[in-house]
Amino acid sequence: MQTITSTAVARPGPWRKFVLTLEMIKIEHSVFALPFALTGALLAWRAQGFAAEGLAGRLGWIIVAMVAARSAAMSFNRVLDAAIDAQNPRTKMRHIPAGHLSKAFAWGFTAAASALFVLAAAMLNPLCLALSPVALGVVLFYSWTKRFTSLSHLVLGLALGIAPAAAWIAMTASLDARIVWLTAAVLFWTAGFDVIYSCQDVGFDRAAGLFSLPARLGVAGALRAARIFHVLMVLCLVALAAQFELGAVAAVGIGVVAGLLVYEHRLVRADDLSRVDAAFFTLNGWVSVLFFGFWAVDVFLGR
Repeated sequence: MQTITSTAVARPGPWRKFVLTLEMIKIEHSVFALPFALTGALLAWRAQGFAAEGLAGRLGWIIVAMVAARSAAMSFNRVLDAAIDAQNPRTKMRHIPAGHLSKAFAWGFTAAASALFVLAAAMLNPLCLALSPVALGVVLFYSWTKRFTSLSHLVLGLALGIAPAAAWIAMTASLDARIVWLTAAVLFWTAGFDVIYSCQDVGFDRAAGLFSLPARLGVAGALRAARIFHVLMVLCLVALAAQFELGAVAAVGIGVVAGLLVYEHRLVRADDLSRVDAAFFTLNGWVSVLFFGFWAVDVFLGR
């Protein structure tokens, strides 16, 4: 007598799927670019002399727009890279390759997050709404770049770097060239820490034919490039502070950022990448949060 057994694959319930989605897009990493966007908004508020009334509501929609755009970009990246992630020992347990979430679900989430971003842009001003497809195009485009250019890290930097400029537009419905210094600072900062993070995959990238600075320059050369990017970030922040005539508190903030970046580079060496996660996740979170804290104090003191 033959016994037939069947195994039912348990599907995650709505709450579990929600939690898995937040894990997939690493929602906690929103802290990287969001404080810089809020800094851009506060600089616009100070420069334009707006009243405090309505500031909280406008900042709220900026936060919604930022989180929605980043969520759409992360979900899109996970869908586009699912086959690559499945082959990489470091990423094969990500949610789509591991079967925790389906591509169809991730596509739906990408569409929903994109729609929320457009709604938030519409709530800010007509120029934000008109530019929202351009912003989405920039943040989504990054996911393709590792397939054809070693400068993909700079494209990721641009995707995060447009946040302060976008926040300025959200506040003023115009763009001031001075805020581009903050865009450049975030671009170089992001490129630097992404190069460090990518050093973990140098062997896989070469074998898979993917492009990155570690794959092209080697780990030691890539770490030197990351240091150059972070020096450029600090110089951009100095120029930005000078452009807005900020005070001592902002200067201390730049010093704190520079000190954290020096420590970040001391954590990683070409022959020891064991502390990349600490350099990438923890320190860069502190860089953005502390930068915003010091600069927000300076902005309010200068009002």
